Amino acid sequence: MGVSAHNATVLAPSEEPAAEVINPGGEAPIVLVCEHASAFVPKSMAGLGLREDDRLSHAAWDIGALSVATGLAGLLDAPLVASRVSRLVYDCNRPPEAPDAIPARSELIEAPANANLTEAERRKRIDAVYEPFRALLAETIAGKGPERPAIVTIHSFAPVFFGVSRKVELGLLHDADDRLARAMLDAAPAFTSMKTALNEPYGPQDGVTHTLKQHALPSGLLNVMIEVRNDLVGDVAGAGHVAETLAKIIERALEACAHPVGRGRMGQRHG
Repeated sequence: MGVSAHNATVLAPSEEPAAEVINPGGEAPIVLVCEHASAFVPKSMAGLGLREDDRLSHAAWDIGALSVATGLAGLLDAPLVASRVSRLVYDCNRPPEAPDAIPARSELIEAPANANLTEAERRKRIDAVYEPFRALLAETIAGKGPERPAIVTIHSFAPVFFGVSRKVELGLLHDADDRLARAMLDAAPAFTSMKTALNEPYGPQDGVTHTLKQHALPSGLLNVMIEVRNDLVGDVAGAGHVAETLAKIIERALEACAHPVGRGRMGQRHG
């Protein structure tokens, strides 16, 4: 029968929670998000049938994204909502109805245990991974009270995809609201030489803006999805440098959007 853990509880009590808030007391009017922060696969999933070499690949998580996001949380003094489960178990940046919310194949990497799931099996993963993440993010945004926080999601992408090299190094993605992405694009040259572009290497046509559509657009909150090429953030030094750079770009862009960036650590540094 091959790999099958479909009938098991997804997360054991010792493996919970599915999502966490880092720097929950962050005072800046910003909420950071890292949907693909972890490569963790619960024991009940029996490794999803992944080959050993694939378990820490870009298919399982966004390499370096959590390090960058955690750095930003400190620099901007903002809360960060992060998933603690691999996107191959459930991709928290996809709605439940999306076919690639639980992918059986990611680029050239196979996850055999994700093939031919029943609706009941999909629902278990939705309830165990996506719903707690969604609720925690909504709660964190609501916890800002009368402030209207900017929503900033942090991702990374592979330098080569299906054999094609990607020249862009920093992608600023947006859906219907491009205000913050465009302001960051304008601010970027003052702080970085990274090749920067809007809606690359992905865009809304690829179904990657779910978090922005779910948590920012309905309330008119400023928002952006940041994609960094993962060869730039694969170690502590690289992630730290990119976090420092992005913090400056984000702060400048929020000022340009007349957003109250507050008096967090970046504000204190430049105040």
